[in-house]
Amino acid sequence: MGEQLALKLPLDINDIQKCIPHKYPFLLIDRVIELVPRESCVAIKNISMTDPHLQGHFPGNPVMPGVLMVEAVAQAAGVLGHFTKEGGMQQCLLTEITSARFRRQVVPGDQLRIEVKVQKSRGAFFWFEAKCTVDKDIAAEVTLSAYLK
Repeated sequence: MGEQLALKLPLDINDIQKCIPHKYPFLLIDRVIELVPRESCVAIKNISMTDPHLQGHFPGNPVMPGVLMVEAVAQAAGVLGHFTKEGGMQQCLLTEITSARFRRQVVPGDQLRIEVKVQKSRGAFFWFEAKCTVDKDIAAEVTLSAYLK
């Protein structure tokens, strides 16, 4: 986490790993295509039958678990929290999942678009709203908070 990363979009998997401590198979975002420091972030997760979490989840009818969609949102928020307006970097620690609503199944072949927006901030605490979509259909809506360390 000590490496300084310039904000040059899109962020690929190697850039993302410099922002957050997650590694395969727990890294659940593949690319960041939009990012406005401390305001918003858009990340992409490509769902593949080879994803380890699909191997035993509903065999014969693989579905991305909702809890992993929430984790993907938290990771996108972590990348967003990594960058400050001053160009520095911070670590983002999840403090609360306020709500999570799931609207459709996410299956292999889908591309999950994760849009995270800062709802408000107070000091080092940030509240985020997010939605996950597949082909413009809402798959999940999540609100959470985090502490920037």
